[in-house]
Amino acid sequence: MKSETQPIDRQSLLQEANKLIREHEDTMAGIEATGVTQRNGVLVFSGEYFLDEQGLPTGKSTAVFNMFKYLAHELSEKYYLVD
Repeated sequence: MKSETQPIDRQSLLQEANKLIREHEDTMAGIEATGVTQRNGVLVFSGEYFLDEQGLPTGKSTAVFNMFKYLAHELSEKYYLVD
C-alpha cells in the first residue's frame, strides 16, 4: 500500500537531496543537486554532470546520473513539489 506524498518547496527539497548525497556510501566529491523539477509525479534532479572538453560524459558523469536517479526514486515516493 503506497502512502500519500507530502508537499515540499524547492529549496527544502534540494537541501534534503544534498543531505542524502553526502550520506550515501557511493558519493563522490563535487556531486550536488542544484535544480529540481517534477514531471508526471517524478522529481527530476539536475546539477553539474562533469563532461570532458568535447562535451562527452566522463566516469564521474555516470556517478552523477546514478545519484540523481537514486534521489528521484527515494524522494518521489515521499514528496511533491510546490512553489
